[in-house]
Amino acid sequence: MSEWLAQPLGSLATFQKGRKVETSEHPREGFVPYLGASAISGIVEEYGDTRIGVMSAPGDVLMLWDGERSGLVGKAQIGIISSTVARLSPKMDVEGDYLYYALDSKFEWIQGHRTGTGVPHVPKDLSRILSISYPKNKNEQRRIAEILSTMDKAIKKTKALIAKYQQIRVGLMHDLFTRGVTADGKLRPSREKAPELYKETPIGWIPKEWELEHCSNLCTRICVGIVIQPTQYYVTDGVPAFRSANIREDGIDPSNIVYISPLSNTLLAKSQVRAGDILSVRTGYPGTSAVVPREFHGVNCIDILISSPSARIDAGFLCNWINSSFGKEQVLRQQGGMAQQHFNVGEMRELLVALPIREEQLRIRCRASSVEKKLQAEKKLQEKLHCQKLGLMSDLLTGKVRITN
Repeated sequence: MSEWLAQPLGSLATFQKGRKVETSEHPREGFVPYLGASAISGIVEEYGDTRIGVMSAPGDVLMLWDGERSGLVGKAQIGIISSTVARLSPKMDVEGDYLYYALDSKFEWIQGHRTGTGVPHVPKDLSRILSISYPKNKNEQRRIAEILSTMDKAIKKTKALIAKYQQIRVGLMHDLFTRGVTADGKLRPSREKAPELYKETPIGWIPKEWELEHCSNLCTRICVGIVIQPTQYYVTDGVPAFRSANIREDGIDPSNIVYISPLSNTLLAKSQVRAGDILSVRTGYPGTSAVVPREFHGVNCIDILISSPSARIDAGFLCNWINSSFGKEQVLRQQGGMAQQHFNVGEMRELLVALPIREEQLRIRCRASSVEKKLQAEKKLQEKLHCQKLGLMSDLLTGKVRITN
């Protein structure tokens, strides 16, 4: 096995900062991809003039030098680097791909050493203060980079599938809430093919058997969780209390949850939630909703809307409706187009819902959940792959686990 060494970054690569050049949104003669912050993530949005620009080439490493994400690195391509990006060209001792992963593993370290009182930026002496470990044998460097690159490809493929299922979900929800699902499990013919099956309403065309109801007529309770100085109730351990950060369209996210004492939970019984209630965000991303699962029955919530569906409507159906374009467009319209305003009880009560019979509600929810399950499976896989990559980086880039033939 080869010897491992550690040297300052400046001994392994030369630095050159980009400069401002004329840019274009479209390719032009004498222009090549302009490599700014987006390009580091693989997205080229502009093209830059080659006459005075700083060129990069495959094998170089790009580092975002200025901004909140300074220290972020990407594999270079042929292009002009922007003034907020630096080009790191590897010297003889280290392979470009290996250097990329070594620097990628140092992102948090670089973030912790940023300088600047306004716009943060990478420390000017980074080349001296950052040490990089590497195997002396370049074949071992290449093999480490190949393994990590394979993980990146798997993660990229999973991201593509997630994007695909998200698009499918949007299209499916539109069809489900405009055409419904008949007793034989099929979508109704479209209005263009069978106009006699539909009726016009204030929110658009819906099947003629459906009703249009305000949310107030479909819920036994619509109220807001704790709003007055909620932090006074916080304790280290006790009864969970949900906040906006815990509400996702794909369900309740229990990470970063806060707690209140059992006594406070009893005194604040009005804002306790029950299994099957719908929790909706009031600010930030107003209207984003999730159904409370059984295991969180009796917990509390802070500054979010609580809606308790009546027997007329399935909780999952109503939650899907609020999260769909039909619900979100109403929420945004009620906010005057500004997503940072409060989504209040009165606005939730006025929300219009297209309501089929309960049996059809369940069929619609079932169809929607089939795509949601695939989407969640890919998200879990992406998280798993990301954790595996972090583990491999920790092992391989330190020499803790060695690569053999």
